[in-house]
Amino acid sequence: MTHNAPRRAVLTAALAAAAAAATAHSASAAPASAAGGTAPSTLPVPAGHQATTPDDAPVDYHGWTSYPDWLFGEHRGTVPVPGRRPGVRIARATGTLDYTDPHTGTTATWESASWTSPVHKIPHPASELISSWNADTPSGTWIQIELLGTYTDGTATPAYIMGRWTAGDGPDDIRRTSVDDQTDNKSSIWTDTFSIDDTSAGPLLDSYRLRLTLFRKPGSHLTPTVWRLGAMASNIPDRFTVPASVPGVGAGVELPVPRYSQNIHKGQYPEYDNGGEAWCSPTSSTMVIEYWGRGPTAEQMAWVDPSYADPQVDQGARYTYDYQYEGCGNWPFNAAYAATYTDMQGVITRLHSLNDVERLIKAGIPVITSQSFLASELDGAGYGTSGHLMCIAGFTPEGDVVANDPASSSDDAVRNIYKRAQFETIWLRTKRINASGGVSGGTGGVCYLYFPAKPSPAQRRALASVGIA
Repeated sequence: MTHNAPRRAVLTAALAAAAAAATAHSASAAPASAAGGTAPSTLPVPAGHQATTPDDAPVDYHGWTSYPDWLFGEHRGTVPVPGRRPGVRIARATGTLDYTDPHTGTTATWESASWTSPVHKIPHPASELISSWNADTPSGTWIQIELLGTYTDGTATPAYIMGRWTAGDGPDDIRRTSVDDQTDNKSSIWTDTFSIDDTSAGPLLDSYRLRLTLFRKPGSHLTPTVWRLGAMASNIPDRFTVPASVPGVGAGVELPVPRYSQNIHKGQYPEYDNGGEAWCSPTSSTMVIEYWGRGPTAEQMAWVDPSYADPQVDQGARYTYDYQYEGCGNWPFNAAYAATYTDMQGVITRLHSLNDVERLIKAGIPVITSQSFLASELDGAGYGTSGHLMCIAGFTPEGDVVANDPASSSDDAVRNIYKRAQFETIWLRTKRINASGGVSGGTGGVCYLYFPAKPSPAQRRALASVGIA
């Protein structure tokens, strides 16, 4: 669960179509407990919101990662970097910015260069977009990602800032941050997500470019290097239920993903949102990073109180923390953190069903999913939440979900088996009945995918099957 559930609940509610907003109630300020959940286990589905099929919910991830990718687009002082991991970096500064960090009050001058992607035409008009990136940012450097979109009515979006990010938080670094209060009355930015304000009345997103600006201290020869920049654009309809998928290639496959509890960190580091229920995202990220044999060194974790168990989770919380959101649940910041480890990539996308997850699990790729639910909707969880991340590590032979759920009392209790149909519904829906009997939002299948910079052939095929190249 996330201590920032009310803020993430606002975000996920915004992702749902505004046609239902007039009757929606805000999410409960606190997760519904197992004892306090009063809704029946089978919730009524309002008329017009029955299950949809995957074809009714288009998802398009597009990324720029290869040397030819970086050759195209508009370079203003940037240059493509060839080699085993192609990217883009500063060749010469072409601009300056006096930036007052809203989280430190410090004003500093930064020199910059930029790369703007070619226009990407979305195969289906989109109501939401989430960008993600993988980069190296030496101390004293940072990056900004902007969305430059075109609506289906031919007009342009503002230059929306999707994130200001750096890997570190030292004295020479800005504080990584989302940017609030961005809107043009057609669309808005909700922490890490572009969302059409009213999908029933307003235009949708037709195409976009991503503008990447790289910053460094004036006169420095350091530069960020960006290896992957992409976005997931989707149009997930209002839905309270989804069709149940039939167990497939992942049935009986379980990956040896390490197990870490977020709850044993309760009260740790209030400056990073106080541990415990607030740390589901970095705890899940840590599990998968370690599954791939990566993780912070003892030297990097030396700042953590030595009496704390699993200091790598504290490390993940510190370096995924969004100083504007005031939490560790910024989806792209988690993917970017995973990619700070050697030869790792991180992507945010949406999947259509657990069959997509099965193909990834079969190829050895765990999947971190985002969902919200009442205690009565997920047997065995023992809690309810308006926003929670957990890791799918595999499937039972019968096709039920083997989840490393960090909302557990200890590391030993992290492995849980959840009923397939229940899990699929709470993850894929965009609308749900909350503990107060009102309507709240759901994430519509959001997931984190972390995988090697050089995936195996089987892993490349599995990733391609869900739109990741």
